Amino acid sequence: MPPAHPRLLWRDLTIFDGRHQLPAPMAVLVDRGRIARLCASDALTAADLDGATEMGRGGVMTPGLIDCHTHLVFAGNRADEFARRLAGASYAEIAQSGGGILSTVRATRAASEDELLATALPRLGALMADGVTTVEIKSGYGLTVADELKMLRVARRLGETLPVRVATTLLGAHALPPEYQDDKDGYIRLVCEEMIPAAASEGLADAVDVFCEGIAFSPAQCERVFEAAARHGLHVKAHAEQLSNLGGGALAARHGALSADHVEYLDEVGVRALAEAGTVATLLPGAFLTLRETQLPPVDALRRHGVPIAVATDANPGSSPMFMPTLMLNLACTLFRLTPCEALAGMTANAARALGLTDGGRIAEGLRADLCVWDVSSPNELAYAVQPGRLRQRVFDGRLTDER
Repeated sequence: MPPAHPRLLWRDLTIFDGRHQLPAPMAVLVDRGRIARLCASDALTAADLDGATEMGRGGVMTPGLIDCHTHLVFAGNRADEFARRLAGASYAEIAQSGGGILSTVRATRAASEDELLATALPRLGALMADGVTTVEIKSGYGLTVADELKMLRVARRLGETLPVRVATTLLGAHALPPEYQDDKDGYIRLVCEEMIPAAASEGLADAVDVFCEGIAFSPAQCERVFEAAARHGLHVKAHAEQLSNLGGGALAARHGALSADHVEYLDEVGVRALAEAGTVATLLPGAFLTLRETQLPPVDALRRHGVPIAVATDANPGSSPMFMPTLMLNLACTLFRLTPCEALAGMTANAARALGLTDGGRIAEGLRADLCVWDVSSPNELAYAVQPGRLRQRVFDGRLTDER
């Protein structure tokens, strides 16, 4: 029987360590699930080579990609709404007519855990085939205590079924369910007093998210959710400033949020608040493209104030039905004018920070060995070309899980 965590050795690599490209050629030795040695290829010693399995030479190694904002667990699809948007209907108009999130809520409520698992597996498989080793999965399509917990249980099961690390986020404050149509504060009470305590007591959520927006919940309502999350020891995150500027980013920062996501309408005050709190700004170019938005996120201001920038797929059935992380690298560059290095850092080191992970998203000695080796000559190529099939090897927790 092969060892659970074999010694694996790569040589003559070009390495992107999560923040920068390192001088080539480099070698990486993995042992017992950790990066045991990172050095120039010609600096390897006999002790390094002893018992190591040669995994190949050349190519680009990056940390395993981290998709830090997804909605992978859902039932049904919204292809009809895609056609309506092309005909001129706005995201807000579709939501207000009973479509949008609520159409997915109806389908998700009707589905069993096993059905949700079966439909989510190929979506997650697509992310993994494009280099993902860690993924955040939100609830938010149940909007009852039982259905939100059902979604979170499915997300946990995905991480038990496939070789991928899953972080779960309770997004009960995603939309107002029909049964609370005239009682938004009553629904927020349900989220705070029943949903969050239940998810926390069952250990199903790592964080709590809110949708702070005119078509969703007010800053005051979101603040109540943040306070409830804090009482139960859960991190907080926010969908903020996607369609308008309500100050959700600054609110999230005041509550020490891991990230504020979308942020197209984030103003200078909000940017400064994120910088002071160390909150990550997560950009979601797939939603920007799908919704044909025109308000660009304030990338220059984020850079100027030193706000970490993450990039994610926002994979979901409505506003970003996209399951190719490297496409997001390209879109972050072409739509938002990130550099290829910034975009790749956004799906590695900064994405780890957006999930509160301390030992992922980087290549350094002692860190967890979640790694990808790509058949490209430069890290820039991952953002430059939209091209599947470039992943040569995927390593999760020090074990080779995929090889081409």
